[in-house]
Amino acid sequence: MVNQNELSMNNITSKFENFIQASDIYGKVDHQPDASKETPRNTPEKSMPFSDQIGNYQRNKGIPVRSYKNSKAYIVGSGIGGLATAYYLIRDGHFTPENITFIEQLPIEGGSLDGAGNAKDGYIIRGGREMDCTYENLWDLFQDIPALEMPPPYSVLDEYRLVNDNDSNYSIARLIHEQGKVRDFSKFGLNKKDQLALIKLLLKKKEELDDITIEAYFGKSFLESNFWTFWRTMFAFENWHSLLEFKLYMHRFLHAIDGLHDLSSLIFPKYNQYDSFVTPLGRWLKEKGVKIRFDALVKDLDMLINAEGKVVKGIITEQEGKEVIIPLTADDYVIVTTGSMTEDTSYGNNVTAPVLVVDNSTSGQSAGWKLWKNLAAKSPVFGKPEKFCSNIEKSSWESVTLTCRPSALVEKLKTYAVNDPYSGKTVTGGIITITDSNWLMSFTCNRQPHFPTQPGDVLVLWVYALFMDKEGNYIKKTMPACTGNEILSELCYHLGIVEQVDNVIANTIVHTAYMPYITSMFMPRAKGDRPQVVPDGCSNLALIGQFVETNNDVVFTMESSVRTARVAVYTLLNLNKQVPDINPLQYDIRHLLKATKTLNDNQPFLGEGLLRRVLKGTYFEHILPVGADAHPHEEEKESFLAEQFGKFKEWVASFKN
Repeated sequence: MVNQNELSMNNITSKFENFIQASDIYGKVDHQPDASKETPRNTPEKSMPFSDQIGNYQRNKGIPVRSYKNSKAYIVGSGIGGLATAYYLIRDGHFTPENITFIEQLPIEGGSLDGAGNAKDGYIIRGGREMDCTYENLWDLFQDIPALEMPPPYSVLDEYRLVNDNDSNYSIARLIHEQGKVRDFSKFGLNKKDQLALIKLLLKKKEELDDITIEAYFGKSFLESNFWTFWRTMFAFENWHSLLEFKLYMHRFLHAIDGLHDLSSLIFPKYNQYDSFVTPLGRWLKEKGVKIRFDALVKDLDMLINAEGKVVKGIITEQEGKEVIIPLTADDYVIVTTGSMTEDTSYGNNVTAPVLVVDNSTSGQSAGWKLWKNLAAKSPVFGKPEKFCSNIEKSSWESVTLTCRPSALVEKLKTYAVNDPYSGKTVTGGIITITDSNWLMSFTCNRQPHFPTQPGDVLVLWVYALFMDKEGNYIKKTMPACTGNEILSELCYHLGIVEQVDNVIANTIVHTAYMPYITSMFMPRAKGDRPQVVPDGCSNLALIGQFVETNNDVVFTMESSVRTARVAVYTLLNLNKQVPDINPLQYDIRHLLKATKTLNDNQPFLGEGLLRRVLKGTYFEHILPVGADAHPHEEEKESFLAEQFGKFKEWVASFKN
C-alpha cells in the first residue's frame, strides 16, 4: 500500500484539475468562518457549507496545497491543544509523524488534563471536565482515536457514548445548606428585571462589552439568585470576571440551560480526564512516530520581523541546564500554547497547606507566561498577557482531591448519591454546592473507579471553592492557608458530621492544589488582548490554547483547545477546509423558547398562550416547551397576549353578526 505522504499533491488532485483551475475558492478558504456575522443564504457564489453547518459533510479530509513530507513541526506544550495539533497535522496536513516534535517543560504530557496517584499515597486531579454533546471538534478528533478499553475498531467516542447513553447524569442534591440539608434547587429565582437583563445581554454585540465585568452589568438580585449560584459554581465564574465571556457561555450552552439546576445537561467520561483522553490520544501519536522532548523549557522564539512578515528562525530552549537553539527552515512550523491555567500550582497534603498567604507580587513570572510576554514584546499582534496573569487574587482558586476509604464521609455521601457510589454508575451527577459556606465550597463524586487501577473499596472525591480570601465557617482561616485535615474538618462541619471528623481524617488522604491562574482566561478583556491563532503576518507560527481569539467559542473547555489546534493547522497549511463555528443550537427556535420558559422558572412566558393556540394541532406544535409545572395536554393559564387574542377574535366576530 502506497503511503499518502509519498504522493505528490498533484497526484492527489490530478483528476480534478478542471475544477481546481477554475475555482475562486481553492487556496483562499476562510478557515475560521464566523456564524455571528453570516446570513445563511444560498447563492450561485456559495459553494462551501454555512459557517456553523455541522455534521458528517464536514468530515472530509483537508487537501494541502503542497507536500509537507519533509517539513518539521515543533509543538510547544503537550496539553490537549498541542496533542490535537499533532493529530490534525497528520490527518489533514499529511505530515510525516516522525517530523512532529513536542517540546514539553514537564516530565509528562497532558498539561492541565492531569490525573495521577495511587490508593496508598492518594490520587490527585487538579480539575475535571463537565462536557457537552455539541463539542464538534473534540468528537471529530476522538471518533478516530482507538478506545482505552474497547477492542478495535471502537474509538474513544464509541466508549464515551456507551457509558453516557446507558447511565443518565443528574443530581438529587445540587444545593445543600444548614449542615447538610438538601436545599430546594428546582428554581432559578430570577425576577422579571433580571430575566430582561439576560435577554438584553444576549442581544448585545460582542464589541460593546470590552473590559466590562459581570457585577458592573447585573444587579444585586441577580448575583444572589439561584441561577447565578448554579452558573458560577458549575463554570467557576466570579462576579468580577468578563461579561463578554459570560455572554459567550450563554450562547454556547443555551440549549443546556434547562438542565443547569440538576446538571442533567452534562455528560462525563468513565475515568478521570488524563486516562480518558490523554492516554489514548498520546498512545496513538506515539505509535505513529511523533516525538516528545520532556523537561525542555522554551524561553523565547528567534523571529525575523520586517515589512514582509514575521518568521520564526529558531526556538530558544533550555535543556539539562544548557541553552539549546533549535533552527527552523522556511518549510518548518512552530505551534505554541500561550499562557497556562495551572502553572505555578502549589501543593499541600493532610498536614501541610499549599500557601500561607496569596502573594500577587510574583504573578506572571513563570515559564509559560514569560514566553507569551517575550512574544508580546516583539509585536502588538501577540496580545497583552498581563491582562490575564497580573491579579491572582481574582484568578485563583484551590481544589482538593480526597482518596477515601469507608468512613462517616462515605456514608454521608450515599445520602446525596443517585446510585451507590461503588456501583460504577453516576454518583452525585456533578458538583454539590454548599450555599452557606463562606468559601462557597463544592464537592463531587464522579463515576467510580475514577482511575483504572483504583481498588474497589476506595472512592475519589473532588472539592473546590471560589472564595479564597474568606475565613471558613468552622476553621477560621482562608482556604489556601489550611492543611488538608482542616479542609476536611470544614467539609464535615457543613455536612453535619463534624463530631465524626476523626474517623473521616483517619480514612482519607488529602491532596490540595492552589492554582493562581486557574480562571485567568475569564479576566475582563478587550479586542486585541488575546492574539489570533495565526497572528497577522506570521507564516510559520500559530498560537493555541485558552488565551487566543476565536469567533464565538468559549474558554475553559477541551473543545476550545481542540478548536484552536484545528484552526492553527488549517490556516498555517492553507488547507481547502474550514473549521465550523460552534453548534448552531442558539438559533433553534425550540431551544430559544425552552430557554425563555426555563429562565421564568417554567411559568408561561409572554405570548406562550397565543403560540399554543396558533400551533395547536399543527406539525409544529411540538416546538413549544413543556414546563415542569404542566403536561402537554393539561390546560394552562393564558398569558396577557393570549387573553388579548381572545378579545380580538370576539371583536372580529361582532362585525359578522
